[in-house]
Amino acid sequence: MMFWTDHDVTGWGWVTMAIGMVVFWGLLITVAVALLRGLNRPGDRGYGARTSPQQLLGERFARGEIDEEEYRRRLATLTGSDRVAPAP
Repeated sequence: MMFWTDHDVTGWGWVTMAIGMVVFWGLLITVAVALLRGLNRPGDRGYGARTSPQQLLGERFARGEIDEEEYRRRLATLTGSDRVAPAP
């Protein structure tokens, strides 16, 4: 005859199960939120699209990271022309 009552869950077993369930659901929700955020990124260009050096330079100028003189000098260097390019 087998004694099934000898393997009853004690108080620590219940605590362990409760903590395990909280951790499980927390991880599941975290993964779901991370996937949704990753899939819904606005302006995500993916791996295939590349930005040209002129576009990057224009973005830096638009953000105010470089002034007009530096923009023109760098644009002339990129295009290979000796004269200074006009401002955008």
